[in-house]
Amino acid sequence: MRPLMDSHHDQVMRARAAAGQGTKRYFAYSTVLDRAAFEEWRGQHQYDFFELPQGALAEAQDLSLVYDFPSRWWGGRVAGLEDSPGATVWGRLFEIAEKDWPIVQHKEGAITGMCVERPVRVRVDGQVIDAIAFTTNPTRASADGPVSPRFLEALSRGAQAAGLPEAWVKSLAAGAR
Repeated sequence: MRPLMDSHHDQVMRARAAAGQGTKRYFAYSTVLDRAAFEEWRGQHQYDFFELPQGALAEAQDLSLVYDFPSRWWGGRVAGLEDSPGATVWGRLFEIAEKDWPIVQHKEGAITGMCVERPVRVRVDGQVIDAIAFTTNPTRASADGPVSPRFLEALSRGAQAAGLPEAWVKSLAAGAR
C-alpha cells in the first residue's frame, strides 16, 4: 500500500527530533492492541522504524468505556474513557521512549484534536502505577448515531490478541455497555 504523506507525519518527525530522553507510561485499551492493524497503520504513515513493545497486562482503576466519539472512518461511535468509581478497563501498559511519544499521539488522534491525553492509575502485577491514556476530546464527544460494529470487532480482536482477560473480551464483543 502506498504510504500516506501528510503534514501530520512532518509534525511528528519534528516533535521526535525535539523530544527528551526519558520514557512515558502509556495505557492502551483500544484498537492499538490489534497488532496487525497497528502495523498496517504504521507502514502507511512511514513509521516502520517504530516497534510497539510487548507491554504488561494492566487494569485501569475507576474508569469505564464510553462510546462517545462519532467516527466517519469507523462508521459509528468509538470508545473513550469516563470516570467510573469502582469500575475497571483492561489494556496493556507500555514504556514508550519520549522520542516515540509523538507517534503514539498520532495513532491515538491527539494530533487532530480527536483525543486528549489523560492521567490514569493502572494495576500491574498488584502494583498501582500512574500512566497516560487517550480519550475523546470533551469538545468532540457526542452520543449521536450508533456504535460502530467494525470498531467493536477490532476492539475485541485487539483485546484477545493482547491477552486481556476472557471475560473482558466477551464484554467487548457484546457491544457498548
